[in-house]
Amino acid sequence: DFLFFWGGIFLVTTTLVAFLKKENQELIPAKEETKGITDTYRLLFSIIKMPAVLNFCVLILTSKVGFSAADAVTGLKLLEEGVPKEHLALLAVPMVPLQIILPLVISKYTAGPQPLNTFYKAMPYRLLLGLEFALLVWWAPKVKHEGGFPVYYYAVVVLSYALHQITVYSMYVAIMAFNAKVSDPLIGGTYMTLLNTVSNLGGNWPSTVALWLVDPLTVKECAGAQGHTCATAAAAEV
Repeated sequence: DFLFFWGGIFLVTTTLVAFLKKENQELIPAKEETKGITDTYRLLFSIIKMPAVLNFCVLILTSKVGFSAADAVTGLKLLEEGVPKEHLALLAVPMVPLQIILPLVISKYTAGPQPLNTFYKAMPYRLLLGLEFALLVWWAPKVKHEGGFPVYYYAVVVLSYALHQITVYSMYVAIMAFNAKVSDPLIGGTYMTLLNTVSNLGGNWPSTVALWLVDPLTVKECAGAQGHTCATAAAAEV
């Protein structure tokens, strides 16, 4: 019902935009350098070969390795420790207004000549919160009782996620501001797309690797089956 309702809203609003919104007929005087797919990719390769852009790509592709495991695995491990899925989903609700307000607040600090300063300042705090997330997972079975988890545990989880969101958005807004600042206005769309794609990839590949490594790096013990290990999925099933 939820998806059906918002699907209907989406169809109605986009249809109204298609019929009621008129394109601006004024011609833009600036000449576009890119005219087709081939020219666009040639331009992308010429941009990425620039030493400064290459250094930036290496930086942004590796900058999120340190907290990829905490970001990708914490929620799954809390579920594994018995935190109800619906409770964990409800904890995301208080984050929505925070996610709306944070970019507005952080943009004041990234509007200057050095937007990446905010990125650098937020990184150590995000790394420390990764350790705190590990403690949250370790703490979960300690406080669990027959009725579930105490209210104070959920309060600590919400506070931890809120602090985490501040660091996430500080880094995200800073990178976006930097990409907008250094992109050549004449080919701004192409330039921004390249840098934002690299930024997205820099966040996605470490999370994927972290999820892939969870199983082989998890230490498991078999209860009541001496001489057997649970190192692999097949052995655990046996």
